[in-house]
Amino acid sequence: MFFPSTPEWHRPVAIAAVFVITFRRRQLLTNRWETVINNRWTRDQLKLAFYLYCQLPFGRLHQYNPEIVELSSLIGRTPSALAMKLVNIASIDPAITSTGRSGLGHASALDREIWEQFHADWEALATECAVLKAKLTEDRYVINDSAVDDVETDYSAIDQEAIGLVRVKQNFFRRAVLSSYRGRCCMSGVSDSRLLVASHIVPWSQDRANRLNPRNGLCLSAIHDKAFDRGLITLSDDHRVVVSAALRRSPDEFLQENLVRLDGQVIELPERFRPTQEFIAIHRATVFERDLMALNNES
Repeated sequence: MFFPSTPEWHRPVAIAAVFVITFRRRQLLTNRWETVINNRWTRDQLKLAFYLYCQLPFGRLHQYNPEIVELSSLIGRTPSALAMKLVNIASIDPAITSTGRSGLGHASALDREIWEQFHADWEALATECAVLKAKLTEDRYVINDSAVDDVETDYSAIDQEAIGLVRVKQNFFRRAVLSSYRGRCCMSGVSDSRLLVASHIVPWSQDRANRLNPRNGLCLSAIHDKAFDRGLITLSDDHRVVVSAALRRSPDEFLQENLVRLDGQVIELPERFRPTQEFIAIHRATVFERDLMALNNES
């Protein structure tokens, strides 16, 4: 390298200086690239992010949400980074984008892969995430039982840790369903969480694969849940309430006012995880019609 304006004895110094500057620039670029690589989201982090996304209303996907702050601390991310990732996930959620909300629109290929995995097997991914979170918190699935809906589950043959995992999974389903319906009964509008149930459309005991699928759930008040579970009411394919003939004949004024009058009314649809026609059809065929025949036989 030649420096025409540099005195002969300064030239080695100048050459060394150029070498040092070039080396430092390359080192800086290398460090930045390593930071980008090391900052990539892992599969476990993304799974836990999606797990939380399912349980939060769209309007609460911000860095000040205490649940986002808690999870970000557990997975080594900042609350703003996690909140941004949740909004990225929203950008691939058709239930959100169909309403004109777009999210941030920077979802990665891995984001989409995790999304597809969850929708293909809710039971497996929700179980894996419950285990991952328990390891991070050093907690063995301890939750408040008041936050879990009663379902027909036989606990007699399983140990306490397995029972805890079942309860955590049930809590995931409840939170996913209630947040999707904005915390209101889709038939009556009741919004007191103490009176709300995440009701399975296809009963828990009949479809293991969709036990934790939020699209197999309705947010109902306790009385509407019981009526739905007993086959006294169901839904049409266009999400209208269908009241059984037996219930319509009831002389009970309370039932007439709070259940029978709903016949033909469209339910309040969720902002995410809209119930599928397939699940609704199964409920009509295996719960509604079956119980109708039983009631008719009794009369």
